[in-house]
Amino acid sequence: MTPYSLAFYMDVVATGTVLGAKPTDTPDQVAEALGPDFAENSFDVHGMWRDYGLVEFFWSRASADDQWSGHHFTLQVHRLAGGGGKTVNRSVRDRYGRFDRRLRHEKLRRLLERRGTPLLEIPDPSNAPNYRTFWQPDSLVSISVLSAHEEFLTPDDLRIGDVYSISAPTTPEEVEWRRSRRQAG
Repeated sequence: MTPYSLAFYMDVVATGTVLGAKPTDTPDQVAEALGPDFAENSFDVHGMWRDYGLVEFFWSRASADDQWSGHHFTLQVHRLAGGGGKTVNRSVRDRYGRFDRRLRHEKLRRLLERRGTPLLEIPDPSNAPNYRTFWQPDSLVSISVLSAHEEFLTPDDLRIGDVYSISAPTTPEEVEWRRSRRQAG
């Protein structure tokens, strides 16, 4: 058995879901999976996100009369370094237990490979050289990993090789766009 939070991260990367909630789910569907304890944020009527501590889900819509359409989710893993386990939503904690303050990319990668869930490194021209990005093409999950420290651009409480965030979906089209930007630059 994989201990504690590693099982959670492996499940998210392998399935592209958080406790079964997909990036395309409605706000109600996500609340059903993660519970009612969230902060709701919006800059205007076109975009909204719900912050569940470690997990954030994002939605968009064309107008205030339209339904919310799921856009993506992000696990803000870096928040654990400062806030520890209390950053983790109760539904996630109840299912997976204790969460460490840091997630080492190489450990997660090795465990995923043993499970048959390989990661591919993809270009991240906007964030290089401070971050590297790894992608799981079946689940469309991407993992951002700290690769260099730079004042004001990277967190001081993470070590090189720590996971910064995990997001989905990262589509094949986005991966190709990143590759073309790298080649053009």
